[in-house]
Amino acid sequence: MPIMNASDRQISENLILEAHDIVAGYVEGVDILQGASLSVYEGELVAVIGSNGAGKSTFAKAIFGLVPVRSGEILFGDRPLVGLKPEQIVRMGISYVPQIANVFPSLSISDNLDMGAYTRDGNIKEIKDKIYETFPVLAKRRNQRAGTLSGGERQMLAMGRALMLEPKLLILDEPSAALSPILVQDIFNLIQTINQSGTSIILVEQNARKALAIADRGYVMHLGKDEFTGKGHDLLNDPEVAELYLGMGNFGKPISP
Repeated sequence: MPIMNASDRQISENLILEAHDIVAGYVEGVDILQGASLSVYEGELVAVIGSNGAGKSTFAKAIFGLVPVRSGEILFGDRPLVGLKPEQIVRMGISYVPQIANVFPSLSISDNLDMGAYTRDGNIKEIKDKIYETFPVLAKRRNQRAGTLSGGERQMLAMGRALMLEPKLLILDEPSAALSPILVQDIFNLIQTINQSGTSIILVEQNARKALAIADRGYVMHLGKDEFTGKGHDLLNDPEVAELYLGMGNFGKPISP
């Protein structure tokens, strides 16, 4: 499937997820999120960027039920998520890929994918074959232990396992972290391929320029809030965003991804 520029795509007008004024944190009385909001439309790729400590990963974990939400509302369609456990959220159609500890190292690639389909009924061969088609490197090494894979291959396996449930929404938490530049590009290409197959994606990412370059829309987090939001390309070329969050000082000049 050819990679399509995000600015050329037509996105559904149907909201798949809405998060409003989320206050959340790991420890009672210490809230990382201070009123963060976000929305995702069907088929959309939304990037969440920001400096270290801005609350990007905490936001992703709050949506997936891994961080207590003190106040605010999260809706998946018309169904509230606040207070639900991750396993309940998975069954609703949301998958989450954490930055670390995202595979079972002692199991084979094939067994890892099987574990990803634990809530599915019936034969999983067809969806598993689709995963192997999307990630050919996994197909070649399907009997290899996950613990022997490179960082990029592990990330592919983690994404493949999350896709075994054919989620409506996929949340990716820092998928390019600690990868070489070549592998980073491979991962971003795969993210686009997954999105273009119809899966909505929330991409929490430290590589802000690459994330915004492929995103339909983006959110810039600052001190636990969404400081800026807009189309990915617009944020990529916004002078203030460039100066504060992209490490660029070329005001008024387009930024290449």
